[in-house]
Amino acid sequence: MELAHSLLLNEEALAHITEAKRAVFVFEWLRFLDKVLIAANKVDVKEKQKKLVEQLTGLISSSPGPPTRKLLAKNLAVLYSIGDTFTVFQTLDKCNDIIRSKDDTALIVNWPDEWSCDDDVIVPVIGQCLLELQNEAVFIWTTELENVATLCFKALEGSTYSVRVSVSTLLGTAMATALMPKQATVMRQNVKRATLEEVLELMATGFLRGGSEGVSVEVMLTAYVVFVTTLGGQWLERNFAVFLSHLLELVAHPRATQTHVEAVYSRRCVSFALRASLGGLLGEKAQIAAAKEICLAISKQMRAVEAVVNDPSSENRAGAADVSASQHVMVCALKELGSLVQSLSATASPLIQEPSVGFLETVTSVLLHPSMAARLAAAWCLRCVAVALPHQLTPLLERCAECINNLKNSPEAVSGYSFAMAALLGGVHQCPLGIPHSKGKMVVSIAEDLLRSAAQNSRLSLQRTQAGWLLLGALMTLGPSLVRYHLPKMLLLWRNVFPRSQKELEADFNFGYASGSGALEHDPSSIYLRVPAVEAVPGPLPLGVSVIDASVALFGVVFPHVSFKHRLQMLDHFAECIKQAKGVRQQAVQLNIFTAVLSALKGLAENKSSLGPEEVRKSALALVMGALDNPNPILRCAAGEALGRMAQVVGEASFIARMAQHSFDKLKSARDVVSRTGHSLALGCLHRYVGGIGSGQHLKTSVSILLALAQDATCHEVQTWALHSLALIVDSSGPMYRGYVEPTLSLVLTLLLTVPPSHTEVHQCLGRCLGALITTVGPELQGNSVSISTIRSSCLVGCAIMQDHSDSLVQAAAISCLQQLHMFAPRHVNLSSLVPSLCVHLCSSHLLLRRAAVACLRQLAQREAAEVCEYAMSLARKAGDGKDSTNLNITETGLEGVLFGMLDRETDRKLCSDIHDTLGHMLSSLAVEKLPHWLKLCKDVLAATTGNSRSLEDSEKKDEMDDDIMFTSLGQDDKSKPSVAPRWVTRVFAADCLCRIIHLCENADKAHFDLAAARVTKAKNPEGDFLVLHLCDLIRMAFMAATDHSNQLRMAGLQALEDIIKKFAAVPEPEFPGHVILEQYQANVGAALRPAFSPDTPSDITAKACQVCSTWIGSGVVSDLNDLRRVHNLLVSSLDKVQTGKSPSSQLYSESATTMEKLAVLKAWAEVFVVAMNIKKESQSKPARPPQGEDEDEGDEGDVLPPDSLMTLVQPELPSLSRLWLAVLRDYALLTLPAEFSSQLPPEGGAFYTPETIDTARLHYRSSWASVLHAEALWLSSTGFGSAEDTGPVVVSAPGNSTDGLVKDRLHLLLGISIEFLCFPRAEEPIEDVMSCLHALCTLLDSPSARTHIAEDQLLAVELLNVLHRLLLTRDPPSVQLQVTTVVQKTIRAAQEHLEHIRSSKSSVSIIMTILPTVLFLITGVLRDTAVKTSDNSVPAPVSASLQAIKTILSSPLAARSQTQWSALVRSSLATVLQHSQPGETPHVVDEVSLLTAVTLFLLSASGALVGVSVLQTGCIERFRHGLDSADPWTQARCYQLLLSVFQHSCRSLSTPYIHSLAPVLVEKLKAIEHSRPSTPAELQAVQEGVKVLESLVAMGEEHNRVQLLALLVPTLVSYLLDDTTFSTASTSSKDLHEFALQNLMHTGPLYPAAFKTVIGVAPELKTRLEAAIRSRQANSKAKTAARQQQPTVQAAPTIKLKTSFF
Repeated sequence: MELAHSLLLNEEALAHITEAKRAVFVFEWLRFLDKVLIAANKVDVKEKQKKLVEQLTGLISSSPGPPTRKLLAKNLAVLYSIGDTFTVFQTLDKCNDIIRSKDDTALIVNWPDEWSCDDDVIVPVIGQCLLELQNEAVFIWTTELENVATLCFKALEGSTYSVRVSVSTLLGTAMATALMPKQATVMRQNVKRATLEEVLELMATGFLRGGSEGVSVEVMLTAYVVFVTTLGGQWLERNFAVFLSHLLELVAHPRATQTHVEAVYSRRCVSFALRASLGGLLGEKAQIAAAKEICLAISKQMRAVEAVVNDPSSENRAGAADVSASQHVMVCALKELGSLVQSLSATASPLIQEPSVGFLETVTSVLLHPSMAARLAAAWCLRCVAVALPHQLTPLLERCAECINNLKNSPEAVSGYSFAMAALLGGVHQCPLGIPHSKGKMVVSIAEDLLRSAAQNSRLSLQRTQAGWLLLGALMTLGPSLVRYHLPKMLLLWRNVFPRSQKELEADFNFGYASGSGALEHDPSSIYLRVPAVEAVPGPLPLGVSVIDASVALFGVVFPHVSFKHRLQMLDHFAECIKQAKGVRQQAVQLNIFTAVLSALKGLAENKSSLGPEEVRKSALALVMGALDNPNPILRCAAGEALGRMAQVVGEASFIARMAQHSFDKLKSARDVVSRTGHSLALGCLHRYVGGIGSGQHLKTSVSILLALAQDATCHEVQTWALHSLALIVDSSGPMYRGYVEPTLSLVLTLLLTVPPSHTEVHQCLGRCLGALITTVGPELQGNSVSISTIRSSCLVGCAIMQDHSDSLVQAAAISCLQQLHMFAPRHVNLSSLVPSLCVHLCSSHLLLRRAAVACLRQLAQREAAEVCEYAMSLARKAGDGKDSTNLNITETGLEGVLFGMLDRETDRKLCSDIHDTLGHMLSSLAVEKLPHWLKLCKDVLAATTGNSRSLEDSEKKDEMDDDIMFTSLGQDDKSKPSVAPRWVTRVFAADCLCRIIHLCENADKAHFDLAAARVTKAKNPEGDFLVLHLCDLIRMAFMAATDHSNQLRMAGLQALEDIIKKFAAVPEPEFPGHVILEQYQANVGAALRPAFSPDTPSDITAKACQVCSTWIGSGVVSDLNDLRRVHNLLVSSLDKVQTGKSPSSQLYSESATTMEKLAVLKAWAEVFVVAMNIKKESQSKPARPPQGEDEDEGDEGDVLPPDSLMTLVQPELPSLSRLWLAVLRDYALLTLPAEFSSQLPPEGGAFYTPETIDTARLHYRSSWASVLHAEALWLSSTGFGSAEDTGPVVVSAPGNSTDGLVKDRLHLLLGISIEFLCFPRAEEPIEDVMSCLHALCTLLDSPSARTHIAEDQLLAVELLNVLHRLLLTRDPPSVQLQVTTVVQKTIRAAQEHLEHIRSSKSSVSIIMTILPTVLFLITGVLRDTAVKTSDNSVPAPVSASLQAIKTILSSPLAARSQTQWSALVRSSLATVLQHSQPGETPHVVDEVSLLTAVTLFLLSASGALVGVSVLQTGCIERFRHGLDSADPWTQARCYQLLLSVFQHSCRSLSTPYIHSLAPVLVEKLKAIEHSRPSTPAELQAVQEGVKVLESLVAMGEEHNRVQLLALLVPTLVSYLLDDTTFSTASTSSKDLHEFALQNLMHTGPLYPAAFKTVIGVAPELKTRLEAAIRSRQANSKAKTAARQQQPTVQAAPTIKLKTSFF
């Protein structure tokens, strides 16, 4: 393909390639030419223009395919636009000659189907032409408007989908242009403009023309949507009343509702038009206004209905027709009203609360409408209200229940209000806070009463029975927690309702089989069932159809479980049914039977069951094979699927081979379209369900046959089916298809270049084939071999052809293929062209195309977010330069802004999810780098008003505009229209993005949370930016969200506020030392929290606000006592609600919601109390501040709160809080019991939960218990376990309990909860809960009574230590491990204290000896993990603490009391330390000094247990030898020091082996210094420490060995002396060694005079060298002598000493 990339066509290369590849080569050259011509040098183009024109015109003569022709024409036009135009007429003449030279026959052959008289092709083209023409030709939307409309109506007769789309677009645009022309000049001419009434009347004519299956209705309503969309949201807002009235009049017209089917279809179309218009074009404020208009229309209709119903006189009989028509108006209006309210969610509160609107009264009045359809629509609307505003759910239920009881004798009332109650119950699952349990009991009572009274009145029997069972059905949606209480009663009712005889059963089946669209009245139970994800409003099919569908599904479930005999009977029965049926009924029966058989085969496959013996297979096969040749394409599809499923279930190679061969033979012989398509699909399904391995032997034959069929240009239907089957085979074969990729890909490209674009089904299947081929090649596409490069280029060419196709599905397939290519070979996909095309598709009217574009962007943004955004902005720049005419509105906010805008318009869940993910990937990659941009995006969204904001001045100016300017401005394109303000869902997402930005900055630069550092860095690099510089905006955004109408947005805003407080609470204010930057926002935070504590606030928001309150108070930011008191008062008011509770009559939500709110309040108080206690503790540990003088400046300290301020506010509530906290812990302890102990749970529930909500209550307790545990532990510890406190009514103790028993009960409760949690803390548990639990244990162990009880209960202490040991091994954070060691330390201290009381008892020894192994294991483990070599040789605090702990334990008097156990414990512990010190035992560099120190501690402190243990002795000696051989002088020096302490040990039996083993090593090391003198102070220090050890050995030796020992020391020291010549040039360290050696020699001589003389006398050279050094020293000056009398060498050396002395 690279040879095609040249300005001129490489004719030589073209001649050398095969005929099949030439078309692709030419197309690739034309693609390259299309890109390069615009950018090429004009001089180069003009030089080669003649040859280029010849090549292009020559290609025209070769009859290329449609894509090539399109590029040829485009390149010729571009060539003449940038080059010379001299030969343009010659080229035109050549084109004319080519046309003349072709007769009609040749033209048809060469341009197949392109200019045929097929309406499917011609009408859309004509429609597009007229659509473009109306921009210039005034007559289309003025004088000829009615004729254009009439032509459009005629074109709809027998039309296809593409025709209907084209006609509806033309009609809607033309009508909008007639009303609001774009040409301002026309308005100055005297041309009559159409009025709104005229346009609507003209469109209504088309709506009421009717048509086959409501085609005209569908198109006209689509035209209405185009009409309104073209005019824009502002026009709709102004004219909504007229527009609504018009649509409702349409659906009420008799001609639109002649039959039930037509009425249902018309309603759905009108509802679609309303939803598409109101849902997408209007902002939230305008939607509320529209809802008011709809309310008025409903009220007006209902008054008219009531007038007819209440006046039964003969004069008003004509009104009956109006009543019948009004039901359709009601259905459309109420469905749209419900959709509006549900989309507005909590922002619809003003609409519901405004008395003048009377929203609820209007909707509930329709519950008494004579029509069931209207009553159901009203019930559905009420369900939408309840979902949007959950606080209305319980009052509405109560209101409906009251009306049913009061109006039992009205059939409409019983029916309508039961519908409403059922709908409300069905919406409970969408309301997380639920409803009170008592409401379920109320519903059961009403339903039971209705069923019992049904037989009392024949006039009401049907309505009461239906209402009773409808309510019971709705009750089932509330779940097992409620239903199980009423199950016995339900079983009794069910038993009595089933038919008791065959006659009754047959009577029950006498229902109609009407077909058509879905409607609520077809199945009233859909009012409470969950709505399918693809539907906004439930639309069940007629009952007859639904029963058949359910029967088919049930057949598939039952069939795998029946015997083979019955299976055969059923299959034979199916065959007989098909034979007996005739005509259209036969096809309907066949479809139902095949669907059932497919369902059965699927069930067999899922259950891994066999189909049965041969006779069952034959019967099934006969059923299936006969349908492969059926004229009905749906039946052929079903037969193919069934054959594949059969092969999967049978699973025998012979059966598969037989089926495949049958299709092979049929395809080779058959020439009719039906057989070829059916058996093509059969082959595809066989491969699909059997898999590549099972059908591998047939792969070659199948592929060859399907490739041949796909080339049959005479029948595009055969091509479509063959290509579809080929795609199935490619998908299922996987790597086995690799050998067939090249020929298949070649065919795909050939067909893409030759098949006319009008045959969209063929191109769609080609797209599926191409995608499957890309997946088959997979990661190989990254390769650089010739074959792979060819495959990759071919795939890219195929994608390019499909991208230029007019069909949206083909374009979506192209995007999907490019997405796969990017996944496997990202370097070879050109993002600079792909991203702009995806951005253009974001504005497509086709959902599938938008889905594909966003899905691709989602993948691209994962890897290359920055490039994606940059290429999108390049598209915006082109549009700004006038180089691009796309209507994509990309502004400075970039692609991100477009995606945010799409969230306001899109309703498809998958599309919105992909948009969220795309923005999430972009944010993760770019938010920190482009912080101001992303913060502005979030701010713009969150700061948006709830409607199209326009000031009063703007309105006045708009009214003063003349007609010309007004019409011109309103008729502009979409870019000039005011965009819809972001909806609440988008604002919630923006708030979540804000939280993510904060988190991302936390993981980036620390300067994001350091104002001083941020300012310094910003000054150095103005381009950089930091989050802390935008704190004001962060607070403002969180405030706006937290105080919004939308409850979801309030939650998100409170979460953002909490994150801001946590991250910025400790950031200091550089300009005001001692203050933090959040102090200036105290009022803002308080104002954001206050609305969440109002009485009507939902429980979940109050719970979240409590959490934010505790975080704010505990942050320490609040410096103003008044601000602190205001936030504190919010918590006080919540605590009052907890203590007083709510009466059942005022309860709006479920008991679980109440539990959540109460626990959140108590948790918040617990966290505040913990903070207050910590502040109190810190203030007590600080030294008292001296009193300030009168003249001292108090400015900096005047705003600081006294340390006891918070405790002063908390103190009054503590007595009641402590009781409530204890009750929470008692509840939690019971709720965490295993299921087998559920009988121990109190039947009446707990202090804060009811038995009905026990499952959901557990979740709330799980999120609150840890903070409550810590607070209660602090309280009990500070009050002596509350022994003097009144336990109050909440805590119930056993009668006769003493104070000591009460203490034990409370202690065991807290310890039990802690140990149970710490035993198995789940990975998802927050680390804060673990820390709270450990802090609580520490606090408990600070209490003397708790320490006593723990020490007395040996099993409890051991269990606690075991749990802590497990926690230490499983939790990595150092904070957790440090806290664990603190608890262990306090536990041991408690045991020691207890030991002092019972020292005489041996039991104390056994207790401690039981605990000590665990303790020593923990200590040695900490030593192993923390003894890390540091650059400055410092000793970490955990190491120092561990060594001190070892010394303390080894120095205990236990050795004498339990010698055997003690010795074993000491030996095993030392062995563990030695094991840890082995190289490679730990991942880090071990600090040998620390481990040698530990070894030395064992040797010195527990020598009795270690003497004679050769294994340990060998290990210790080996570790000391390793230390002496260390290359680190500091390690050597410290090793010498430790050895000295071992050598000097009083126990000679311990020290002697070490002296004998290590003294020779020491001497050799010191002798070697003569040839490698120290060059650094550290090396000098090591030598000095070694000499000290040798001197100590001399001093320890006996007198008769003195000479031999001095013979080792003296020559070594003399060897360190320098002569006069080398002294002057020696290094400082070398000189210091000389001085050190001379000093020691002069000190040693007088100590051992006789032995010294003997050693000196034996070696004269020693004496000579020593005397020379002494003389040199005496010859120095007095000043130097004075300096020498000091000890410079020792002072210059570094001090090697631990912070804590262990010896």
